Amino acid sequence: MTPQARAVETRAVIIRAAADVFGAFGYGGASMADICLAAGLTKGAVYFHFESKEALALAVIDAQHERAIALGGELLHSDQPGLHVLVRMAVELATQLRTDPVSRAGIRLTMESSNLSAPVVTPYEDWIAACDLLLRRAILDGDVRADVDVAAAARFISPAFTGVQVVSDVLTGRDDLMQRIVEMWSFVLPSLVVPERWEQLRTLPQEIVELWA
Repeated sequence: MTPQARAVETRAVIIRAAADVFGAFGYGGASMADICLAAGLTKGAVYFHFESKEALALAVIDAQHERAIALGGELLHSDQPGLHVLVRMAVELATQLRTDPVSRAGIRLTMESSNLSAPVVTPYEDWIAACDLLLRRAILDGDVRADVDVAAAARFISPAFTGVQVVSDVLTGRDDLMQRIVEMWSFVLPSLVVPERWEQLRTLPQEIVELWA
C-alpha cells in the first residue's frame, strides 16, 4: 500500500471511529482521547490528520453530507416524477439514519453545531433547495397544484423531516421512523396534490416505504 493510500485509509478509520463516539456522546461529551481509543491510534496519529475535535466533527458532518448528496443527486437526475422522488428521498435518508453510523453522527453534530465556532448551514440549505426543485418538477408533472407557494413548502418539508427523525430518535431510537415519515406525508400531501390526482397519490408514502425499507 502506498503512503498516500495508507493516509486515506487511516483518515477513514478516524472518521468512522469519531462518528461512533460523537453519535454516542454528542460533541460536548466526546473527547479526542475517546476517539483515539475507538480508532486504535495514538493521539499523534489522529492529530496528524485532524488538528482539533472541531475539525474532526466537521469532517464527520462533511462525510454524512457527501453520502446524502450522492443519494439525492442520483434521485434528482432520475426520470421519476418529482413528487415520487421527494417522498422516496425522505425514505432513503431515513434508511441511512437507521443503518449508517456516520449519517447518524453527522446529523447529530449538525444539530449541535452551536457548539462549534460557526453554525453548519449548508446541509439545510441544500435540502431546502432540493425540495424546491422537486416541487417545481411535480407541478410540471401535474401532481402538485400550480398555486402552491413552492419556496414556503420547501422551507417547511425539510425541517419537518428533521423534526420527525429527531423525535423518533429520542422516543424509539428511530425504530418507528418509517411509520412517522408516512404520517408526516399523510398530512403534507393533501396541501400539495392536485385534487384529481389525490386518489392515485394518497398511498404513495406507504408504498415507497414498503418497496424500500
